[in-house]
Amino acid sequence: MAMTQETCQSMNWNKKLLNTPVIGDITKKIVSMKVDHDAKNIAEHFTQFLEPQVAINDALRHEVFKIRHNVYCEELAFEEIKEEGLEQDEFDPQSIFSMIKHKPSNVYTSCVRLVKSSCAKELLPIEKFCIDSIQDKALHPSKFERHEIAEISRLAVKADFRRRKTDQFKGSAVGVISETTYSETELRCFPFIAIGLYMSAATMAIDTGIKHVFVMMEPRLARSMKFVGIKFHQLGAAIDYHGLRAPYYINPEIFMSNLSPGFKSLYHAIEKDIGQQLKNNK
Repeated sequence: MAMTQETCQSMNWNKKLLNTPVIGDITKKIVSMKVDHDAKNIAEHFTQFLEPQVAINDALRHEVFKIRHNVYCEELAFEEIKEEGLEQDEFDPQSIFSMIKHKPSNVYTSCVRLVKSSCAKELLPIEKFCIDSIQDKALHPSKFERHEIAEISRLAVKADFRRRKTDQFKGSAVGVISETTYSETELRCFPFIAIGLYMSAATMAIDTGIKHVFVMMEPRLARSMKFVGIKFHQLGAAIDYHGLRAPYYINPEIFMSNLSPGFKSLYHAIEKDIGQQLKNNK
């Protein structure tokens, strides 16, 4: 019991340090340097085990819809179970998609889409369902040219690729990763899959001329992204939309100027793959 209290006190003290002026800044810098160093190593391993891929044909888009059904319908129950096992909606025809594949098993781990708009009739999801949540009128979607705006949405990571190594003894019923299936190095890469998806979406946006990107996300996810240098600008208060989510904005300049050096190496590795695939598909 004393050990637990000591651990809790240590955690609270570390949190206080991070929020203390001057000392907090130094502490955050040290933590950032550690994350930066790890990111450089992750960038090397990421390309060894994981591969970003644009869904450029019906077969690959079919894989996207299967992943979304697995996560959004079967696991989270945000949508009803579909008999065909595919989760699709009205925004898919105006979207481009990317996935991240686990190379050794040839299994697609996750997906994300970038919803675009060519005219006023093609609304973004945030415009149709959450427009009142946007309080920053200067960055309202209506302020920009339709062909220059897009929304990152339907990000989904299969449960097997979200589990931590420490969960391995909880049993296969909850979809944990087995050490006999994935190596220690691979396991260290898996938490970066979500970051890789956002970087894939950023590449798709930049390479297709998008200048203003919106996303509805959990504030805690936005804080996590900020820690690695992806600084989304919050446009309004969080609302109940498939859980507590808030509207955010980012553009290529904000994305590139704040990304930490270590994670830039990861981004450039992803951008190289995604960019080449988009170029080949033109």
